[in-house]
Amino acid sequence: MIHYEKFNAELDGHVIIGAKIKRFRARYPRLHGKNAALSYHGFGGDVTVAQLLTDKGASGWGSLMRGCSGELLREIAGKRVSDIFAAETGVIAERFAAFDIALHDLAGNILGMPVRRMINPDAASSVKVYDGAIYMNDIIPEDRPFGPGKVIEDCLHDYELGHRTLKIKIGRGSKWMAPEPGLKRDIEIVRAIHEALPDAVLMVDGNDGFTPKTIIRFLDGIGGGRGLYWIEEPFRENEEDLQRLKAYIDRHMPGTYIADGESRTDIPLLFGLAAKGLLDIWQPDVCGFGFTAWRGLMKRLAAEGYMASPHAWGEVVKTHYSAHIAAAYPAHIPYVEAVLGESEGVDCSGYKLANGILRLPEKPGFGMDLIWAPEVSV
Repeated sequence: MIHYEKFNAELDGHVIIGAKIKRFRARYPRLHGKNAALSYHGFGGDVTVAQLLTDKGASGWGSLMRGCSGELLREIAGKRVSDIFAAETGVIAERFAAFDIALHDLAGNILGMPVRRMINPDAASSVKVYDGAIYMNDIIPEDRPFGPGKVIEDCLHDYELGHRTLKIKIGRGSKWMAPEPGLKRDIEIVRAIHEALPDAVLMVDGNDGFTPKTIIRFLDGIGGGRGLYWIEEPFRENEEDLQRLKAYIDRHMPGTYIADGESRTDIPLLFGLAAKGLLDIWQPDVCGFGFTAWRGLMKRLAAEGYMASPHAWGEVVKTHYSAHIAAAYPAHIPYVEAVLGESEGVDCSGYKLANGILRLPEKPGFGMDLIWAPEVSV
């Protein structure tokens, strides 16, 4: 039984006295190159976060959502936590949705429990993760491309870090290579990864760079039964094309899932596709869609028997946010997207990766300490 009335009474005893906006650097362990849609992803970027303080000395922080302003920072001061946040749902005052993640961390710290246990007291302590960092590093730099061996090297490196499930970017023929050589290279690399790491679970991500015909040619090329866990974003979601892909999967690689919904998320469309068996794994972004929104969505997905995996690419902290949702719904979120690297000034040491499993800390909130980050204006 979840004692939300008691939780909310504790939140009611805290008044927010200030909000600060801070920024730290996120760094990947290597250059991430291209996918089917975008050029260089670089070595990381800056993460802007909100930090909230209460009159009783509690604090919480998290990635800042869209819509923050100086006026909003001033307005949140003086609000009782219970006026804008409820333990059973999340943010209840839409005006303060920019502080969604920070309010969850704050509530967990006030209640003395991890966010996942605020959602579900029986939440898991670990989640399965996949490595989302296998980019098209074979085709960079343009003047002296590394070649296919670089992608294999990246996979072996990440395997040594503890990853056992790898998501491979495909779709070179969509933008960066001529269509036929690009498709051939996609096939070559996936087959080579399978041979180099035969015990690894493989996924592929097309970033909407395929047509039904070309994705089926790719699947034929790697050998239909070569055990892909899922096919992500092969093309823009639509019923006709997904029907063709699903028919192929049912005939040649049953058990492989279709994952989508990350970009330009259309929830009614996704429910329509899922109801027809054309979408298996839901992927709206954990921050772009919103943590509170994800909590509401997961209640419905779980009730209807669907699976999900919140998109988390870009920042290590997003992996950790997603992990708390996954741990609260372990039967419905089979994998969490793992972002490699570090967040400067943030202690994430409570999160431990081994053999494809990420163990979560038992510390309150999201279990990460913001040690230092410079304050910035909005």
